[in-house]
Amino acid sequence: MNLIKGRLFHILVPVVSVLLGLLIGGIIMLVSNYNPISAYAALIDGIFGNGYNLGETIRAASPLILSGLAVAFAFRTGLFNIGVEGQLLVGWLASVYVGIHFDLPKVIHLPFAILAGAAAGALWGVIPGFLKAKFKVHEVITTIMMNYIALYTTNGIIRAYMLAPGERTKDIKETASLASPWLQQLTEFSRLHYGIVVAILAALIMWFILWKTTTGYELRAVGFNQHASQYAGINVSKNIVLAMAISGAFAGAAGTMEGLGTYQYMTINNAFTGVGFDGIAVSLLGANGSVGIIIAALLFGGLKIGSLTMQSAAGVPTELVGIVIALIIFFVASSYLIRWLTNRFTKGGKI
Repeated sequence: MNLIKGRLFHILVPVVSVLLGLLIGGIIMLVSNYNPISAYAALIDGIFGNGYNLGETIRAASPLILSGLAVAFAFRTGLFNIGVEGQLLVGWLASVYVGIHFDLPKVIHLPFAILAGAAAGALWGVIPGFLKAKFKVHEVITTIMMNYIALYTTNGIIRAYMLAPGERTKDIKETASLASPWLQQLTEFSRLHYGIVVAILAALIMWFILWKTTTGYELRAVGFNQHASQYAGINVSKNIVLAMAISGAFAGAAGTMEGLGTYQYMTINNAFTGVGFDGIAVSLLGANGSVGIIIAALLFGGLKIGSLTMQSAAGVPTELVGIVIALIIFFVASSYLIRWLTNRFTKGGKI
């Protein structure tokens, strides 16, 4: 019974958080002299109104799923990976490099490019993992700093070795592309690509590693209690490095969604993409679970794509959707408040 109650609460937290975020967002719109009913109607139309918008929502969700998995995997193992953005950037660059400079059949070239991006992200994750395991340097500090190193390093590599007109790299070869003409035609020529398949497979891989393997058991045990794990004979340092490597691999794969799917190249970035940081919110809303992360990523992707229609059709600034997202994250983080509310409105004061 307690297990059922716990699962019910984990489902209620994101649902109530979304509803409260939308409710308070609507109040803010009213105070700002906007019509929340028209705004949310335009938002829904911007997500489901036609095939193009739906395709763009799914496309936007693909890298968010992978960045959410990266954050969730680290969290499940007792680590907080704030460096998903940087790992995403190096994964993006590595996949584009392979996509440009190798001439292989598609059946080899595309998986190779995706794995190259994941490997680059894993390598970028190993560095803070090693510093944490060997010198007890907190991963939050090192991963934040590694984001900036990744941003300027990728820019420097593009400028020095891969620059093409337009402050970007050349386009990748077709054999390394995730693009799908039939998916684009199906969704009224949106940019939807096969990345959503890769993202869902990655979610299954995370679930399998954590819950169906001995390695996953050890990783979770280290996350629960490092001292007890060490006493039980588990190599804590090795598992910390491994956890950050796997987390970084998911983040690097998120970069391949952009490099091999959405854009087919990489630009010189003057700022972070934001996808890696959004992964933290996706992971929180998805309760660090594979299925929850997929649903949360689709929600966030829909909010971002639908906000464009909300602005054009209802005249509501897209920044208000950013406020709604921030409110949702706030309520997820304040889960004790939702527990109090649910206790107040359930029989006997218990869930």
